Amino acid sequence: MILVAKIGTSSVTTAEGLVDVELVQSLCREVAQLRLRGHQVVIVTSGAVTAGVAALDPTGGRPNDAVTLQALSAIGQPRLMRVYDDALSAHGLIAGQVLLVAQDFGARRQYLKARTTLLRLLELGVVPIVNENDVVADDEIRFGDNDRIAALVANLLGASLLVLLTDTSGLYDADPRYHEEASLLEEVTEIDAALEAAAGGPGSSSSRGGMASKVAAARIAAWSGIRVVIAKADRTEVLTDAVEGRPGVGTVVMAQERSIPARKLWIGFALPAVARIVIDEGARTALIERDASLLSGGVLEHHGIWQAGEALEVEGPDHAVIAKGIARISQEEFARHRESETKSLLIHRDDLVILIGAVGAS
Repeated sequence: MILVAKIGTSSVTTAEGLVDVELVQSLCREVAQLRLRGHQVVIVTSGAVTAGVAALDPTGGRPNDAVTLQALSAIGQPRLMRVYDDALSAHGLIAGQVLLVAQDFGARRQYLKARTTLLRLLELGVVPIVNENDVVADDEIRFGDNDRIAALVANLLGASLLVLLTDTSGLYDADPRYHEEASLLEEVTEIDAALEAAAGGPGSSSSRGGMASKVAAARIAAWSGIRVVIAKADRTEVLTDAVEGRPGVGTVVMAQERSIPARKLWIGFALPAVARIVIDEGARTALIERDASLLSGGVLEHHGIWQAGEALEVEGPDHAVIAKGIARISQEEFARHRESETKSLLIHRDDLVILIGAVGAS
């Protein structure tokens, strides 16, 4: 089994902003135990910026400007890696740093290269330690949180399990910070709008994710056929219990039972959409029920500019997202065909992924 474990800033650092050495040691001890049982583990970690703040000016607080944050990431990342490297070395394991940016998932060639490198690291017996490359990622291309990176890495590797480690016990039916009666959801079969609404924002001033980003990441992973566990980072034997499927470990989000080819997984979950289109009910029915291609005549609205080969998000007449696909023609060509009332192929069925739970995605 390939397991991807993600740990957030609020869990991997102390209240003073230092890397929580004891927690990292505990996590790496579990990784070593799982490795002895034949499992392969990838760690996705946050905490570089916070560690940089602590190293440079622990009393100055966290700045807000992007350039300073990128500089702090450069300071904090080697300190973060040093802790992981020492903790894994104690068990005879080697850590391998992997820094990713959005383009590594958005371009098919880079996506495949990233997969090849990560798989080779695992074959060599190395534990990859993944983080977003904040030093070079700008506001337009950055992921914004490591939960999505973890889901995409799990997708990339065809992992069996994604564990999102956080500072709460899992996903609740309401935000427990504001609702004392909130109850822990131990199993989720499908992520819907109500569940997304129940997820709150970031739990601390140092984190960029929060439960909302974990729900979004869980949806990506579940649609990739990956079981997800959202659990408390400092829970004893949390990774082992997640692998074993023991009850009470946290919130389990069940994998969707579908078979989606690897390229369509890439289109659906790794390739960013540059524009969106709204289609009529006839086109919606054709896509979902007949696995048809999308013709320009079925489009009611379009928002944004795109070129041939770029991804489009497809919405139904109610503006709910139903699919994503790669455009065969540019927005300019599409507009020209619409003006002349010429029907043209906008997205071929081979380049289209249905993204609603009631249907298969073949």
